Amino acid sequence: MINSKQRAYLRSLAMNLTPAFNIGKQSLTPEFTDAIIEYFDSHELIKISVLKNCDDDARSIAEVLSERTHSELVQIIGKKIVLYKAAKDMKDRKIILP
Repeated sequence: MINSKQRAYLRSLAMNLTPAFNIGKQSLTPEFTDAIIEYFDSHELIKISVLKNCDDDARSIAEVLSERTHSELVQIIGKKIVLYKAAKDMKDRKIILP
């Protein structure tokens, strides 16, 4: 669990990120979730965009994704979701939380 200071730090890092994934009409499929889990193997912070043609709410998608990928929900702004998952091995961590 990350605290508010760490969350603020991660939000500042996420400002410069471009969305790595777009969630569209099909919403959350098992393949999409697997792709995000695989992406977390090489990245600790991920930004996801929910497109206008998606019927699901961004907040519900973020909560489900956070649960399925065992990651922390950093923020939701409009249709953008930011998730964080620390690397399993300490030497592989690129983001050092304050």
